[in-house]
Amino acid sequence: MARCAPSFLNWRVRIGKEDPVRFVERLGQAGLKRPSGRLVWLHGASLGESLSLLPLVERFVQMNFNVLVTTGTPSSGRVISSRLPLGAFHQYAPLDAPQLICSFLNYWRPDLALFSESELWPNMIIELHARQTPLIVVNARISKKSFHRWRIASGIAQRVFGSINLCLAQDYSHAARFLRLGAKDVRVTGNLKFDTPAPLIDVAELSALTQLIAARPVWAAVSTHPGEEELIFDAHVALMQQRPGLMTFIVPRHPERGQDIARIARLRGLTVALRSMGAFPSQVVDIYISDTAGETAMIFRSIGLVFMGKSLTVGGGQNPIEPAKFGCAILYGPHVENFSQVYELLQCAGAATRVDNGAALTQTVASFLMHPAEMRRKGRAAIETVEKVTGASRKTMDALAPYLTAVRGEAC
Repeated sequence: MARCAPSFLNWRVRIGKEDPVRFVERLGQAGLKRPSGRLVWLHGASLGESLSLLPLVERFVQMNFNVLVTTGTPSSGRVISSRLPLGAFHQYAPLDAPQLICSFLNYWRPDLALFSESELWPNMIIELHARQTPLIVVNARISKKSFHRWRIASGIAQRVFGSINLCLAQDYSHAARFLRLGAKDVRVTGNLKFDTPAPLIDVAELSALTQLIAARPVWAAVSTHPGEEELIFDAHVALMQQRPGLMTFIVPRHPERGQDIARIARLRGLTVALRSMGAFPSQVVDIYISDTAGETAMIFRSIGLVFMGKSLTVGGGQNPIEPAKFGCAILYGPHVENFSQVYELLQCAGAATRVDNGAALTQTVASFLMHPAEMRRKGRAAIETVEKVTGASRKTMDALAPYLTAVRGEAC
């Protein structure tokens, strides 16, 4: 794979899935000088996983560790780099090929490695084990689908999961899957995403956006995937008959799809503006596509009604914790297995509403726009719910204490 990696990455650069300036980091080549002293390496594949690591990063920096944070996507790299504290730095993770991994590990020489959620690279895990570098999976989860795939490859699963020194799971169901796959030390510490601090928002930009949309009925569809935008356009067309001046914000999960989404909307006769083109949600805009990274916090803060994508036409769901922290009433489809317990928690608290199809989505959005007091009530319930379940970062740090003590002891 290492021989083919440059061609593969060049192709990904051309389609917008790799950073064109820093893609050599994906080949295991460092873009920064390694600082002297002990280094803790944390990896989160994409934006959500990496942001959930921020509470731990802050604590490691306070303990005077050097902190390397790696991710695998350009959007995550841009956002996480801007939010890291002094003493922590970002690189892109190498592809999971032995030669590239050895190059990465030979240079950075981490004293402790933490992988977030379900990011399990067989070659990397086996190489870390061979080097006797402790590996801990934090905020660990593994879907039923992935669990069954690993069960089929039971031989490699035993080797991979048996090489994990400590697994700190989000809940007991995920913990049980890790145990059955061969992980030896598995504990439940909760979901770190509840502890992730809300991002700072530019007050001037927030004020400008609020003024632009204040007089209009508005809702947002966030982290959408192919097939869902068509249902959102159906909803918009139906709703604009009842709510003149309606504006719908769309934040695609993959920003590079913005132009394609705009093309579909225009075929429906809708007026579209794209954030990536520098456009603003003016009075004539029906659909505003926020197709740049790092915009969701601004939208959650200014728009009280949000549909979370990857839940209607495709499965898995997207993380609803950030909109809950901002007090949004949350809508979601039936396919949210990756975040099922979070959605169940919000639904039981009266903070989230499930919609099973496009017609239900249209009807539910219409109801909330007609009854804004109910929308605000659900938003308050969302804030109260997430505040009650924080604390995973403290439990995680307690579990990590022996490993951190050992790393610091070696430095003496």
